[in-house]
Formats: sequence, C-alpha cells, structure tokens
Amino acid sequence: LRLVGPGLARAAPQLQALLLSGNRLRALPGGLLPPAGAAAFPGGPFPLLSRLEAADNEVAELGADIAALPALKSLDVANNQLRELPAALADCPRLKEANFRGNQLKDKRLEKMVNGCQTKAILEYLRAGGRGKGKAESAREEARKKKREKQQKKDGRDGEQDELEEASKLLVKVLHVSENPAPLVVKASPGVKDVRPFIVCCVLKGVNLKAGNALKRFLSAQTKLHEDICEKRTAATIATHDLQLIKGPLVYDVQPPDELKIMPLGRKEIKAKDLLRQLQSEAEEQRKQKKRQNVSGLHKYLQLLDGKDNYPCLVDAEGIVISFPPITNSEKTKISRDTRNLFLEVTSDTSLQICKDVMDMLILKIAELNRFTLENKEDSGSDNESDALCGPGNLNPSQNVQPMNFPLVVEQVRVVDTDGNLKVLYPSKMDLTTVSSLLTVIR
Repeated sequence: LRLVGPGLARAAPQLQALLLSGNRLRALPGGLLPPAGAAAFPGGPFPLLSRLEAADNEVAELGADIAALPALKSLDVANNQLRELPAALADCPRLKEANFRGNQLKDKRLEKMVNGCQTKAILEYLRAGGRGKGKAESAREEARKKKREKQQKKDGRDGEQDELEEASKLLVKVLHVSENPAPLVVKASPGVKDVRPFIVCCVLKGVNLKAGNALKRFLSAQTKLHEDICEKRTAATIATHDLQLIKGPLVYDVQPPDELKIMPLGRKEIKAKDLLRQLQSEAEEQRKQKKRQNVSGLHKYLQLLDGKDNYPCLVDAEGIVISFPPITNSEKTKISRDTRNLFLEVTSDTSLQICKDVMDMLILKIAELNRFTLENKEDSGSDNESDALCGPGNLNPSQNVQPMNFPLVVEQVRVVDTDGNLKVLYPSKMDLTTVSSLLTVIR
C-alpha cells in the first residue's frame, strides 16, 4: 500500500485497530483522515481508533493531524524515514505507548530518547518544544495545553470509566513454548481424522481450588459450558486434568471399542464398549423411573459415538488412557482441592475454531472463579454457595483486593502429527481475543 484514503473512515467508522506495517506508505495520517471540518464527520473520524501500527514503511512525515485521533493509545512507526516528530503528538489525550525506533531524527537528543525512554518522557519533551525552541513555540504550547485541558475535561468521565474497566479486567500471562524448558506436546495419530479430528490443549498454572466451594464451582462451571457453548457436547467436549498426574508426551489416538480401556471418574477400569453399554442401561432405567420420554444428565450424549468403529482417546507416556471424549475423563488425572496446575483439553468433530472458542471461554471462567475465591477470602470450611459462573458483576466491589497481582499463567501446548509437523498451537497470537473485553492477556 502506498496510500490510505479517506474512504476508510466512511467504510469503517467503528474501527479500533489499524495495522499497516510492512507497506510503502509515505505519510501518516495523510489520507487516513478527511479534510479538517469535513461535514461527514462532525464528531471526528475514527473516534474509537486506539491502535495504529505503521512500522517498516517509507513514512517521511508524521502529520500534526495525528492529534485528531482522540482514542489513540498505541502508535508504532518504527523503521521509517522520519526526521522530526510533531509536537502535536503531545496533544493525543490517551497516547500511552509509542515506538519511534529506527528513524534518523534530526534532534539527536530525541533520537536517544526514543531508543531508551518511556513514551511519557518523549511526549513531555515534545510538549516542551524540544531543544532550542523560542517564544513562538512556547505560545503554541500554551494554546495546546489549554486545548488539551479542555479535551481532558470533556473526556474525563470517559477516561475514568476506561481506567475502571481496565482495572476490573482479569490478568492472564502466556508462556510461549520457546520460553518453557519442558513444554508438553500432544501427538495426533492419523486415525483421529475420521473419528474426532480436532483437539486444542494448554496448561493453566496458578489455580486455587482449595478454598471453600471453589472446586464445586469449578465443576459446575464446566458443566454449564458443556450445556451452552458446547451445545450439550455435540459441538465440543471439555476435559480437565491435574497436570502433576500426567506423564508426557501425550498421544491423541483412536482404539477399537473392545480394546480401549479406561478408569472412568468414580468407577473401576472398564472397556469402552462395556462402559457405554453400562451407561445406556443406567440411562434407560433412569428414564423409566422418572417416566420421561428422553434420557437426561450424564447419559444424553452417548449417541455421539453411534456407528463409530474406533473411539477417540488421549493416552499418556505410560500407555494409560486419561481421556475418552466425549464421554469421560480418567480417575487417574482427576482434579482435587489440592490441584494447582491444570491440563486443559477441548476436542470436537465439528471444527478447530469451536475448540479454540470453548478454550477461550474456559480460561475466562477459571480466571473469574479464581478472582471470586480471592476476593471473598473463603477458608477451607466455608459453606457459602454461589453461582457457578461468577463474572465481574458477581464480585463484591467493596473488597480492596488487587486480582491483577495474581495472574494465571497459560503455557502453550503444541499438537503435532506423527512426523512432528505442527497442527495447532494454543494459545497463538490470535487466540483469547474473543474474551479480550474481560481478560487482559500478557504475551
């Protein structure tokens, strides 16, 4: 791209992020903004644009009209051909992050600052007019200051609301595979393609299930997700394991019903075909007792495996089946009140994206439950019952607890084929965006 025209403001008035890095643009905002005072934009174009990235272009001038972006918080114009930075940057009321590295600036002091100082210091320098500016610049600065104060007063209420919303967000840190000395890997066998082809996994560390009814709420939340976003397990199935009880690497495989053995939750070891027969018998008996037309509870998704010659399973390094989706987990890796680190697994025969969406929501719910436990300061003897899905609205605002100090850590897990080729990595850069309004992700 050599130019971004004003038509963008008409086509995407609610635009929040504009990523233009690696093009051949020569000026910003340039054609990005319509002429000043354009009637079509009485409130100004792009009122919500908070992120503008234009690194690795040919931008030779950053226009003063950059200040016409009232919501701009992050600006990246690294590795361009800028010689000067406009003082108008200091008039961007919400600008907090800016990257000007890799530009040959005339002001050598400013060039040093952009390579080592925080954005706030750079903006203060520009606001003061840099070095060697005279009275005319001081007068302009005074005018800008008044304009800025007026704008801040106008946006004060909005700004306070933004800060409150930011503070109320939950915090999750992503640990990349490259930073992990011993990352867990899942190898998917070719046979799953015809049975249940999609799987997404990750490790979640720092969970608190010990206090009060935290474990009960956690299990209830998982059940609720199975009912809602998983569409009664027809779209996807969740499995949660105690990480300490898992021996990696893991294999996502298929086995015949009369060979697959698992120790289901709360039961003795049994073959898959016998388990399904047992569950179907229980379901029919329950239906007769309650005089219902349809089965309910644990048994209503047994038909999901009808007609399958092989059943999907997740097997650990010792050959033990720890998961039999969409039916049950293994007693071997069952989570308890003492569990601190989880291995999370979502499988589907529908799509990879539904696996990722469910995993996003699962991590959000666990983060919400963790914060609820922290803020309510439950002890091990608490009898306090609470709704399984504890969102921000359920939290007690009078509690002066900083959940931001207790981030959960999400470790990336790779799913590879039998030759070691990557099939899926979660969470990638594009994951967790569906819950970004409630979750702050540090990558």
